[in-house]
Amino acid sequence: MLKSLPVASRPVPPPETQAAPPRSAVIVRVALVIVVITALALGGRYIAPLIPQFARYVEGLGALGPLLFVVGYALATVAFVPGALLTLAAGAIFGLVKGVAIVFVGAIIGSTLAFLISRHLTRAAVARRIEGNARFAAVNSAISADGRRIVFLLRLSPAFPFALLNYALGVTRISLADYVIASVGMLPGTVLYVYYGKLAGDVAALSSGASQTRGFGYYAVLAVGLLATVVVTTLVARTARNALRNATEHAPLAHGG
Repeated sequence: MLKSLPVASRPVPPPETQAAPPRSAVIVRVALVIVVITALALGGRYIAPLIPQFARYVEGLGALGPLLFVVGYALATVAFVPGALLTLAAGAIFGLVKGVAIVFVGAIIGSTLAFLISRHLTRAAVARRIEGNARFAAVNSAISADGRRIVFLLRLSPAFPFALLNYALGVTRISLADYVIASVGMLPGTVLYVYYGKLAGDVAALSSGASQTRGFGYYAVLAVGLLATVVVTTLVARTARNALRNATEHAPLAHGG
């Protein structure tokens, strides 16, 4: 059995005490989407054609296109490259359903590779990197008691940066199987960002004249769907944060050994 990361015996403050305010994270995500869509709308014939052109290029690769995207997404995850833009691109290129599937597979593979690298190759370096982090100390204690559930809640709630979390979890006691199963918690956030990308792709296609003009009803349904997705994702993340806070506050302290 691999040793867990040692945790100090003194009380550890819960993640919420040092985490960024939830509202600020939501505002940043919404602002990013607004900037992208506004740029596509105002850029018109200069910026907007790039997305449909790239989408056609990927589609022209046949089955190789999604495969290359999955590999690229996985490698980007291992290399600490922020996945938000790639997730948006997946929505614009592949649409909602296919985009979610491709991003989710790429994220699963990439996060698992990072986990294994941390556990078997860079464990000491990662442990030094997160040593003294009170938030992760509390999480590590909770994982020792209920690993799969806590990692699932971490995936639902953006309490830690995604790339760093993949490596940090490699020094805990959670098993590889539980880690992978708990990764289903990435789905709500994946759906939200792919939906953003789908909307951006439609705006790009409309601005460049690459698609037939759609009626008001289509965009109304798209906007309502996006709003519903944002609301549901925000509520899920808030619930997960509260559950994670409760779990870390009441978890027994984990010691090396």
